[in-house]
Amino acid sequence: MEATDNKKVKKSVRIRLAKEAKKEQDSANSGKLGATGASLRNVPTAPRKMRLVADMIRGERVNVALNLLRFDHKHASNTLEKVLLSAIANWQQKNEEINIEDADLYIKEVFVDSGRILKRLRTAPQGRAHRIRKRSHHVSMVIDDRNRTAEVTPTETENS
Repeated sequence: MEATDNKKVKKSVRIRLAKEAKKEQDSANSGKLGATGASLRNVPTAPRKMRLVADMIRGERVNVALNLLRFDHKHASNTLEKVLLSAIANWQQKNEEINIEDADLYIKEVFVDSGRILKRLRTAPQGRAHRIRKRSHHVSMVIDDRNRTAEVTPTETENS
């Protein structure tokens, strides 16, 4: 890094050095990362229908949320269950040394954003046409460990 301070460095070299520094920081913080998430884009159902199910599981423990989604009769619950399982897998990948049974995982955030709208025409009487809007959405979910947040909070307040 001393060489970058003394002379002008190409932009590509600066980007590479920044990526290496981020990779070193991530490896040093492995197991202490906390919240992880998953997202799914361009799901071809109306966002309003998905928000009903997302509101139902927001803030719940992961075990309870999986049971709610598995036995719910709405089509949106199948999609949200897949996103939740993906988020759990991402959390396990980042926190390999922590046992998932010991972790008290909960759904920290769930949000459903509107996606692309496909516009179609439906024929109507007397030569007219009505517009049909086929909506899609993006789902994002963040899960975290309640035990981890309880441990981190006191140390942050001591440093401040």
